[in-house]
Amino acid sequence: MAHHQLASTPDTIRFGMFDAAFDPVLTIAPGDSVTFECVSGGVEVMPPPASPYAIPPALQAIHDSKPDRIGPHILTGPVAIAGAEPGDMLEVRIEAIEPNNDWGYCAVRPLAGTIPEDFPERYVSHIAVDRARGVCKPEWGPELPLAPFFGTMGVAPPARYGRLSSREPREHGGNMDNKELVAGSTLFLPVWAPGANFSVGDGHGRQGDGEVCVNALEMGLTGTFTFVLHKASEIGAFPWPCAETPTHYVLMGFNEDLDLAMKQALRQTIDFIIARSSLTRVQAYQFCSLAVDFRVTQTVNGEKGVHALLKKGVLF
Repeated sequence: MAHHQLASTPDTIRFGMFDAAFDPVLTIAPGDSVTFECVSGGVEVMPPPASPYAIPPALQAIHDSKPDRIGPHILTGPVAIAGAEPGDMLEVRIEAIEPNNDWGYCAVRPLAGTIPEDFPERYVSHIAVDRARGVCKPEWGPELPLAPFFGTMGVAPPARYGRLSSREPREHGGNMDNKELVAGSTLFLPVWAPGANFSVGDGHGRQGDGEVCVNALEMGLTGTFTFVLHKASEIGAFPWPCAETPTHYVLMGFNEDLDLAMKQALRQTIDFIIARSSLTRVQAYQFCSLAVDFRVTQTVNGEKGVHALLKKGVLF
């Protein structure tokens, strides 16, 4: 199996967009791994010239190129997996995630966030990151441990959708903002287009569930992923993203209505349980009430998120 390196450059990124029509910037074989060197942030959230924080040269080069932009995330890719076809499942093993910058940002902007009516003014905090110690510290608050993950990981969406903003998570994954997806976790994505065409970005140094002000600790991250392809003929229908950590199975729901996102996550969990156990559907429903934790993933991406945590070993 081969290992590939992919840096964020004007030629290897899309700014805030998913589209099945995008050509891949790299094609790999199933089982290969890729290290993505990702950057984060538009010009509107960069530190001022007098700041002690320097804009990384790779990020500055992207800004200088003035790329087309729809959504908020600089996505590196897409990377095609040879032989992937619609109906297949892409297993994305998250091998390692490391910060690649000594600062990040957290921003409030007008008309965004969970309670925009309470915070109508733009407010950007630039936050120091100590990579050696694994901590960050806002100027106005306490030191906090890092727990890095990528907020946005996804494949090309169904071609019928055309070009999509990276803001909303959907059945192709995308801006899920799920803090459980740290190194050592595995993400499973349905394939909607030939090659799958995986992209990643939106690095988070840490985040609380909900991500209520719109941002986490947004920063550049370097991540290594291994891509395993499962053919539709082997697995059957697989219509929705899910994940697995060393300790839990993670099922997800996305909808603009948080209640409907909860219902979707619950139905996904019930389906997952009855496919792997002898429980009936009503028994699985009761089991979810007894033993599954449902958490609000994020409330700020248009399509809100709920994720279920089913602890391994409790049922299977």
